Amino acid sequence: MRLGTVLLKQIPYRFRGKYRIVKKPSFEDLLKLRHDFEREERNMLILRHPYLTSQQSRGHMNHIEKPTLSKIYGKLKDEKFSKSITIADRLSHLKVSEAWD
Repeated sequence: MRLGTVLLKQIPYRFRGKYRIVKKPSFEDLLKLRHDFEREERNMLILRHPYLTSQQSRGHMNHIEKPTLSKIYGKLKDEKFSKSITIADRLSHLKVSEAWD
């Protein structure tokens, strides 16, 4: 009974009701928020001004060959159907223990 009174004395954080306690922001919280805003602004600056211009980035991957669908599906088919399967592989589920050998 005493354990129940100790555990049920404080309402957990998930309950937000009529008498909820709102934590006031501390100075550290404000500094953390400011740091987050500064980091986000630096990231947005990088995104607004890319390293390459649109003219420089045009055609930069022309020398790389795109894989065709036949190559992709051919590889998948080879993986499925071209495996070498032996009789020992087929009957391996029967070999539970070899204690009698």
